[in-house]
Amino acid sequence: MHADRMPLNYSSEHFLNRELSLLQFQRRVLAQAADPTVPLLERLRFLCIVSSNLDEFFEIRVSGIKEQLRIGSRKSGEDGIAPAELLERVSDEVHEIISEQYQLLNGDILPALEKEGVVFPRRSLWTEAQRAWIHDYFMREVMPVLTPIGLDPAHPFPRVLNKSLNFAVELEGRDAFGRDSGAAIVQAPRALPRVIRLPRELCEQEYGFVFLSSVLHAHVGELFSGMNVLGCYQFRVTRNSDLFVDEEEVKDLRTSLKGELQQRHFGDAVRLEVADNCSEEMAGFLLQHFHLTPDDLYRTPGIVNLVRLMQVPDWVERPDLKYSPFVPGLPKVLDKRRQVFTAIRGGDILLHHPFQSFAPVIEMLRAAADDPQVLAIKMTVYRTGTDSVLMEHLARAAQKGKEVTVVLELMARFDEEANITLANRLEEVGAHVVYGVFGYKTHAKLLMIVRREEDGLRRYVHMGTGNYHPRTTRFYTDFGLLTCNQEIGEDVAAVFKQLTGLGKATELRHLWQAPFTLQPNVVAAIRREAEIAREGRRGRVIAKMNALLEPETIEALYEASQAGVEVDLIVRGPCALRPGVPGLSDNIRVRSVVGRFLEHHRIFHFHADGAEHMYLSSADWM
Repeated sequence: MHADRMPLNYSSEHFLNRELSLLQFQRRVLAQAADPTVPLLERLRFLCIVSSNLDEFFEIRVSGIKEQLRIGSRKSGEDGIAPAELLERVSDEVHEIISEQYQLLNGDILPALEKEGVVFPRRSLWTEAQRAWIHDYFMREVMPVLTPIGLDPAHPFPRVLNKSLNFAVELEGRDAFGRDSGAAIVQAPRALPRVIRLPRELCEQEYGFVFLSSVLHAHVGELFSGMNVLGCYQFRVTRNSDLFVDEEEVKDLRTSLKGELQQRHFGDAVRLEVADNCSEEMAGFLLQHFHLTPDDLYRTPGIVNLVRLMQVPDWVERPDLKYSPFVPGLPKVLDKRRQVFTAIRGGDILLHHPFQSFAPVIEMLRAAADDPQVLAIKMTVYRTGTDSVLMEHLARAAQKGKEVTVVLELMARFDEEANITLANRLEEVGAHVVYGVFGYKTHAKLLMIVRREEDGLRRYVHMGTGNYHPRTTRFYTDFGLLTCNQEIGEDVAAVFKQLTGLGKATELRHLWQAPFTLQPNVVAAIRREAEIAREGRRGRVIAKMNALLEPETIEALYEASQAGVEVDLIVRGPCALRPGVPGLSDNIRVRSVVGRFLEHHRIFHFHADGAEHMYLSSADWM
């Protein structure tokens, strides 16, 4: 959110490292998995979330550190930690987290699930009936799609997809051609399910599951007829997944991004995970092949990749082991019998998701698509999902001849492909699709509907702190504002004009916009609180966000604390500010809320000498 950065006044010891702070966030999520008061299947889900988060951490953050080392950079961030030292500290921390994960899984969660009738039997404990069924399943569903590759001069090491399931197999003997390379690779196609439910009649418990990795391991001999299998080792490679598009070279962002996406699965390796039975020789061979160091190796005492367990809570029909069902409400002003535009004309409507339904936003767009009085719809899209009903309404509006403009962020991380598909689809039905401003992410969440009414054209606006993604609105906390306030509508129209066209930054009356006014206004508001406190009156800042990393904002908070301003921060993820340091940040308290819902909204409150200024934001302080 920062504009031109000013020189820092504080030393590196006053800033926490972003990557290490992110890992502390993973520990907070892991604490939910360890909490016995959390329903059991939800604890399993939290355990999987940690693994999913660590995957992205390696794909983006660790790959960035390694890239710094590759180009010989010794430059440290505001925290003063050089890349080589940071990579070592990250490795130590992640090894500890993974060790705690598997201790929790094997020593607590799996035994507790077994007591509740949910089991994952090991291969050595399969009954004869289970073995027969699993063998039949392997021959019917798995064997036909496998391609074992023996390693020799004619069969080089195959390309390994990012985060895919693979096996390194040690063999003894000669095959039909007299070859005895001694090693082979078996890759599990992504089309195969990673967790398979056993038939109820084959299990003493109600729910029995086996892993595809166990099924493959048990039948690997079937793939190498007449050979002696000495060892079979599961491994998984995580690769650099950050996309790069050269601003000076690119002519068409969408076309260039498509090319980058094709290579994402094969970026440089940054992590190697192996099952704990993997021999030292094979682990060394794999590290050498993927150009990794021993610090990049992670042995797992259990299945490699806990993310594959994420769906199990959905498959197990045990409400007593999950959070109680939650049904979001609706504000009374949005009675279903009342037309949504009529309700908004009656006054601004603030929605708090997921406690209040996202349905009014969907209804607003549906009504706009079908209303002959609506002339134009403009919308920013960051993440929306592959089957979003919102996009269906946008497409229908375009087909009906309305002026539909979508500012689509192609570089929304890991949603790039879905957004390209959406862009193609919307363009096919006549919508205008633009990709914001190259070099910046369009992260704002704005929807504007222009409607002809008796007194002229009126703008109806939705502004949100979260994405236009109907699925995530059920478990992300966010705010959304529905309004037809004329001045806000003019501000939003100016932002859209700026994003789709050309021109100087427009002075907005109610909105703070990055990269022009957001960061300077936040810093100025904090400094005003400091001035008020120095004059002996009450200074107060309360802010909630996902991340706090922007150095100048952090310095302003330190100065406010020293002036006597009470500062309460709620930061879900990484935080570079050091709270509670005598003489520096005595009056700053930082909390992190991790629980059933993902805390996603950003709220900034400034006491302003009693005027109580409150802002909602789609941006963090970073």
